[in-house]
Amino acid sequence: MVLPVLRLVLSCRCQTAARRLQQIQRQCLLRRGQSTLRTTAGPAWVRTAAGERVLGRWLLGCSGLVLGAVVLGGVTRLTESGLSMVDWHIVKEMKPPRTEAEWEEEFSKYKQFPEFKIMNHDMTLTEFKFIFYMEWGHRMWGRLVGLAYILPTAYFWKRGYFSRSMKPRVLGLCGFVVFQGLLGWYMVKSGLEEKSESYDVPRVSQYRLAAHLGSALLLYCSSLWMGLTLLLPANKMPDSRSLLQLRRFAKVTGGLVFLTALSGAFVAGLDAGLVYNSFPKMGERWIPDDLLAFSPSLKNVFENPTTVQFDHRILGIGSLTAISGLYLFSRRVHLPRRAKIAIGCLTAMAYTQVVLGISTLLLYVPTPLAATHQSGSVALLTFAIWVLAELRKVVK
Repeated sequence: MVLPVLRLVLSCRCQTAARRLQQIQRQCLLRRGQSTLRTTAGPAWVRTAAGERVLGRWLLGCSGLVLGAVVLGGVTRLTESGLSMVDWHIVKEMKPPRTEAEWEEEFSKYKQFPEFKIMNHDMTLTEFKFIFYMEWGHRMWGRLVGLAYILPTAYFWKRGYFSRSMKPRVLGLCGFVVFQGLLGWYMVKSGLEEKSESYDVPRVSQYRLAAHLGSALLLYCSSLWMGLTLLLPANKMPDSRSLLQLRRFAKVTGGLVFLTALSGAFVAGLDAGLVYNSFPKMGERWIPDDLLAFSPSLKNVFENPTTVQFDHRILGIGSLTAISGLYLFSRRVHLPRRAKIAIGCLTAMAYTQVVLGISTLLLYVPTPLAATHQSGSVALLTFAIWVLAELRKVVK
């Protein structure tokens, strides 16, 4: 009697175990199916190397557009076109004047502001059209930059391309683009105001110009850094003492290059390149007499054209010296081939940029050469970011 009962109990337990095994198998198959479905139809696949390449190329493309905006903005300033559009509308100004009546209306607005009254009182409508189109092109390019950041961000966000750590950084880039546009108009307004200062040349505030350029360079550097770190695999190098010192040296050098490029905005804002057109001396002296002509002394750093040019010279020479030192120090460190190429390009660009700067100064700032020198500062900054990307630590 006991034996049949035991057989019945064992049979029930085996059936229960078999059912549990079947449920586990079904759950595993279901999970595999969901994983396969996400890989083929959902957003999970972008967390792979392929997804990072997509984001990296997008960010590099955005940084290229920002570079174009910086170069176009420099040419706009050099051709004295930045104050030709006296209004700011996000959508309305996207359509330039077409009929002769519309051009006359826009020209009459320009005539009411200081630049026309003081400098361009004999300007013709044809000449006005040139400077208007220069500024209009710069503003439209800025809108293109904004769309290139914001629209893909919305798409990639919806598709799940961004990791949790990347989302705030991308939002920060989009917010910075909007801020950059507002800052640009804030800068232009300073050149449209009636001023009671002793000089009679209408120009935008050098402080606002430096802020506008500085924010553009920050946006460019951030986008370029994020794009390069997504596209370039990190070099696996042992953390030796010399490598740590080289990383610190590269960071300081990159900061010095950025500061030199930013000081160029003060040179441009004050037309300081036309003060002393000699090198290496400034006139007959190494240190000019009017270096501290303004009072208080700190005011000279940002408002005295002589001091601004002197500071830019010192920063340029300092950057060249630091980059040369970085190159020589890197020869003592065992580095991958890509890192050596990056440092070599940075060094070559530094000497090219110094030659461009000196030539621009000696030739009394011709527009094509000055625009090339301004573009060279961004190229130098680009190579500095590339070097930092090659020397970055491997995330463990």
